[in-house]
Amino acid sequence: MGARKSESARSFCARVWARLLSFSKNHGLLEPGDIVLARISGGPDSVCLLHFLKNMEHRWGLVVVACHVHHGLRGASADRDERFVENLCGKLRVPLFSAKVKAREHARTHGLSIEHAARQLRYESFLACARKIGAHKVAVGHHLDDQVETVLLHLLRGSSPAGLAGMPMKRALRKNLEKPLLVRPLMCLSRREVLEYIKNNKLSYVHDESNESEYHTRSWLRKKLLPLMEKRQPQLRRHILALSGNIAKLIGGRC
Repeated sequence: MGARKSESARSFCARVWARLLSFSKNHGLLEPGDIVLARISGGPDSVCLLHFLKNMEHRWGLVVVACHVHHGLRGASADRDERFVENLCGKLRVPLFSAKVKAREHARTHGLSIEHAARQLRYESFLACARKIGAHKVAVGHHLDDQVETVLLHLLRGSSPAGLAGMPMKRALRKNLEKPLLVRPLMCLSRREVLEYIKNNKLSYVHDESNESEYHTRSWLRKKLLPLMEKRQPQLRRHILALSGNIAKLIGGRC
């Protein structure tokens, strides 16, 4: 039984690696010699991303550096995440830049939601770090299920066609800047596949309890709305992904 499980794990890893490699190559997300800044929160998506990129160092001659942003919002839990990231990067031998920001204060000052303020400060930290190391790419761990949720969120809130196209696989990190590019190398994997990757590579990660709260619309959508809709239409996620891909092509050939 143990040998059969091991063989199954190897087969899964080989299939996923082949998809990740061809996906990055076909869409120009990663190129040999790239200096890549990887966003690492400590959650499963970012751990999967960092592990993949670290292994790509040897295959494509990448230079991989990690960036962790402490938003000052979750007290001891955020401190725990920061320590986890420091230990993980030490084990993987990945240089780490850590930034501490004050998302709540930024939200009050600029009249933003906490989520919007945290995202704004996070991306500013990415840009500052990317400039410091001369990064060509900034990689984040969004996957296919994130894409589905993003399209539905835009639909709920009211959106232009661009919003219904979802997240592009690559884009400028900031408007009017050619470099660095923001890339999403995991956008060919589902959440289930990311977790399976973590399990088969014997990686650990931290659990962000705020993701379980239905106070945030995305969490409510993930835990309540999507499962309810999928009872009526089990192929819903596939249909949403097909729709977003078609819209992306119609509005200008976005990746």
